[in-house]
Amino acid sequence: MPLAVGAPLALVWLAASTLSAQGAPAAKRPMTWLDAQYLRSAGATAVSPDGKQVLYTLTTPDWREATTQTDLYLVQTDRGLPSTKQLTFTTNKNEGAPRWAPSGAWLVFASNREAPAAQSGQQQLFVMRPDGGEARRVTNAREGVSTFEFTKDGMWLIYRSGKSGEEQLYALAVSALEKGTRVDSLTPATLTRHPTGVSTWRVSPDSKRIYFVTADTNDADETLRREKKFTVDIRNAATPTASLWMLDLTGPSYPTTRLTRDTSMAVGNFTLSLDGRWIGFQATPNDRYKRNITEEGIYSDVFLLDTRDNSVERLTKNDEISESPLSFSPDSRTIAFSASDDMTRYTMKNRRVYVRDVAAKGTPFRKIGDYDGDVSADFWSADGKTIYYNEGAKATNQLFALDVASGKVKAVTNVQGVVNVSQDEASKRLMVSYQDPATPPALYTVASLAALPNRSAWVQLTDPNPWVREQIALGEESEFTWTSKDGKPVGGVLLKPVGYQPGRRYPLIVAIHGGPAAADLLSFNGGYGSQVYAGQGWMVLMPNYRGSTNYGEAHKNGIVGNYFDPGYQDIMTGVDALIAQGMVDSTRMGVLGWSAGGHWSNWILTHTDRFKAISSGAGTSNWISMYAQSDVQRNRQHYLGDKLPYDDFDAYWRQSPIQFIRNAKTPTMIHVVEGDPRVPSPQSVELHMGLKRVGVPTELFMYPGASHGIPDARNRLVKSAAEQAWMDYYVLGKGNKFSWRQVLETLEDPKAEKKVEVKGP
Repeated sequence: MPLAVGAPLALVWLAASTLSAQGAPAAKRPMTWLDAQYLRSAGATAVSPDGKQVLYTLTTPDWREATTQTDLYLVQTDRGLPSTKQLTFTTNKNEGAPRWAPSGAWLVFASNREAPAAQSGQQQLFVMRPDGGEARRVTNAREGVSTFEFTKDGMWLIYRSGKSGEEQLYALAVSALEKGTRVDSLTPATLTRHPTGVSTWRVSPDSKRIYFVTADTNDADETLRREKKFTVDIRNAATPTASLWMLDLTGPSYPTTRLTRDTSMAVGNFTLSLDGRWIGFQATPNDRYKRNITEEGIYSDVFLLDTRDNSVERLTKNDEISESPLSFSPDSRTIAFSASDDMTRYTMKNRRVYVRDVAAKGTPFRKIGDYDGDVSADFWSADGKTIYYNEGAKATNQLFALDVASGKVKAVTNVQGVVNVSQDEASKRLMVSYQDPATPPALYTVASLAALPNRSAWVQLTDPNPWVREQIALGEESEFTWTSKDGKPVGGVLLKPVGYQPGRRYPLIVAIHGGPAAADLLSFNGGYGSQVYAGQGWMVLMPNYRGSTNYGEAHKNGIVGNYFDPGYQDIMTGVDALIAQGMVDSTRMGVLGWSAGGHWSNWILTHTDRFKAISSGAGTSNWISMYAQSDVQRNRQHYLGDKLPYDDFDAYWRQSPIQFIRNAKTPTMIHVVEGDPRVPSPQSVELHMGLKRVGVPTELFMYPGASHGIPDARNRLVKSAAEQAWMDYYVLGKGNKFSWRQVLETLEDPKAEKKVEVKGP
């Protein structure tokens, strides 16, 4: 029997354990909201230098304590899952960021396992052998270690430590670490004593230099006023510019040299060519309204530095255009970056790749990529003739190959799911992240790109959640297409209820994704926990409405200048198609969404009464007030006619759901994080007040935090449980809206955290 949202979790555990005790296989059950809190995740992979072993972290949530715990695992790339070995077994402590020593004989990782109680999050570095044995601490940094890296020649383990804004670089001799020298006998070399500290840093390929970014000056008064508890935040405060520096690892005193000197620009991210000659970096004008803001990327430009003479070439010069970091071919002779197809003005045109011979100073870049979607540069073929990148294709994600000479794009994979392929820089081992509607995210490897299209050639390395396969009944999920009101084709993802029976009409949830420049994919439990609704007998439609990506540039830009109506018609015609096919009961339908999904939920609320319930998350109600409240403006301006609201209030007001609030009839639950910077909570307050004043049933849940999504697991459960209770009550006519008992029960039964049996990684 399906588990209701508020059913005692002990019953689930008891039923499964009773069947197991009797020797019979436990019947699969529908997914619950709490199940999502038990999903483990694998990440932070590190491939051994010979490509034969992979280190990774496995994070396990502890629901009752509202914490997570992370351990290290090791797996062989030829044998996969059967070779999995757990390396660390700490309780209430975490290990992360594993790195192989260049010899491949041992590894280093960061952990808080010996952190003092007053500094429980402080990380130190530990070394251990992959064949077992106890880990040994090798750093004793007062403020802990933030980042670390081996030099490629195997001589040094370099790490960064210090107070925030004052961090410096230190080095431990690898020879001493290999001898097993005790931490109290290890003396790290102090590499920098830079007055403004070290932020981003990288070791050169030849291991002779370290490049780093640091602020040009210290604002002593700014530091002092915060120490004295004057903690007011000044919006768009002016901050010191930053420059790129070089540290010489070959000299006895480790001298540093400043490489960039243009104080009108602040250096940010940078990349290094494999031959060590070139540095590509991004820099932003020293303008307090263009730096240190969410939209900083559209004001940055790309530069190229020649380390032979430290000369700098500016590669782009534009406003409101976002360029990716520079990517270098394996032979360091070609550079590439991705940016808009139109480099003259702000648009939402597809991104293209721009390439040029690296040494051809002053010559124009060649634009390549004939795909009707974004084109980028993730990694190169060994001969530099092909660039590979991961990109969406309708309701899937695939690996594509871009021919550098011709600019032609072709798909390498064709999966009915979500695949992301990366190549380890040192070993060239291909790593494959994959999920589909029936497969939680897992990591695989494959011997070659030629073998990649053949799924049987993949070797599975991780299986974080085998219990899903063994215990959970899932609804069937597939791509669904229909024709919109204007004759345009539209697609999305359709999830059928568990135990779906053709010819039967089901209640419908329309789950609207955010963005809007995003897309719902054939992923595991996507779209607001859609499998939980499927387990409760709901049909779920996840429409990739006009404004979504993956369906071509025209589809993505189809809402520019007329934000809501095209997407609204796409959503409604998708609903009509399901009704016409006899799959959905038109009298039992609800809508939910977050961010842009909340925007469209609010538009639906004020433009139709066909739905019985709506749950709106972080949605706009008034574009005029939203413009200044939010941390991003330029894309909203583009969508709403490309004029400032101060020059055309009508364009913003015409597209504001609050203008039509007296049309609202549908009971609406509203969710928002109190300090949401992207769609600030006053937007939800405006909507809530409007609904109250026109007599529409409404509730406003204001979650603590300062993020665009609900930051903590317990409140995410509250949102999901309350949302479904709202749908059950107003759409299905059952239940008593939301009761706190439904959430509190999750903390009462000591067996609740054991209900999901985990057998392996």
